[in-house]
Amino acid sequence: MNGFADHSLDEGAFGEKKGFSEGLRTFDAFPKTKPTYTRRSSTGGYTTFLLIVVSTVLSFTELRRWYSGHETHLFSVEKGVSHELQINLDIVIPMLCSDLHINVQDASGDRILAGDMLTKDATNWKQWDERVNTLERQGKDLAKEQEEDTHVGHVLGHGREKRRFKKTPRLGRGTPGTSCRVYGSLEGNKVQGDFHITARGHGYMELGQHLDHSAFNFSHIINELSFGPLYPSLLNPLDKTYATTSANFYKYQYYLSVVPTIYTRTPSPKTPSTTSHSNMLSTSSDTIITNQYAVTSQSHEVNERSVPGIFFKFDIEPILLTIREERGGLLALCVRIVNVVSGILVGGGWCYQL
Repeated sequence: MNGFADHSLDEGAFGEKKGFSEGLRTFDAFPKTKPTYTRRSSTGGYTTFLLIVVSTVLSFTELRRWYSGHETHLFSVEKGVSHELQINLDIVIPMLCSDLHINVQDASGDRILAGDMLTKDATNWKQWDERVNTLERQGKDLAKEQEEDTHVGHVLGHGREKRRFKKTPRLGRGTPGTSCRVYGSLEGNKVQGDFHITARGHGYMELGQHLDHSAFNFSHIINELSFGPLYPSLLNPLDKTYATTSANFYKYQYYLSVVPTIYTRTPSPKTPSTTSHSNMLSTSSDTIITNQYAVTSQSHEVNERSVPGIFFKFDIEPILLTIREERGGLLALCVRIVNVVSGILVGGGWCYQL
């Protein structure tokens, strides 16, 4: 008709071929451009390199976030029957060890002569006064360390360290021991109680001479005060704190709210049926059962009719705090990385074409 037949040409070769596979082209969401209509440029190369760098950085960020995991806090009523509570104390007072009386009395009426169960070492206040100055300079660093000790990974790492008190610094030859370091652990009932440090002959009605009032000095340095198994590397609110006074009749009062706490990496940690000290020690490397506490303090000078000293009043909260570190699945990680990379490449391509 148009001369194609005379030249042995087929008109159908110049149109779209008909068929099922050719009909699917109408549904193609990824149209192609012939190479002859595309042109590469240095600007496009720089843009592509920039998108690859951004995609790589964000992918590593997602991977690091997945590896570090995230923490969840769960509050529940403490189950099981509680019996004992371990108290760990390390305190320095500028008085002779023989002039101090230490007692624990709880709500059940039991009284523990803590002075007979704890270790008392004669020391010199100047040896600890240097540490006080160091603590004063490092106040912000201590707050940062206390914040780190609320994270599961940090707590589990310190939980593997040795559980013992540091040795008392030796006195120099001919240097008198004018202060007393009281340290150690003791077992008490897991109920509300009071921890008293008073002078000999004052406080409880006991036999013996009263200490002269001019010898009173209840300035103190608290190196350790914790509840449960001893973890010296973990910082509690009163650890490495100090208070000084020039008054003889002075009263320090600390009010503590103790909260049983579990740090774990397991999905469902097994809590002991009885929260005794032996059960707390039988935890795995991925779980630590301990106690946290919040504290408020009050201190003031008192008259001679009152009893001066250092008083810790603690109360056990009936709740259990479980801090769990969790990681997402590998499939979810892959989906996030794919979304990040594809979103950057597509968005960058659109911006480049504008």
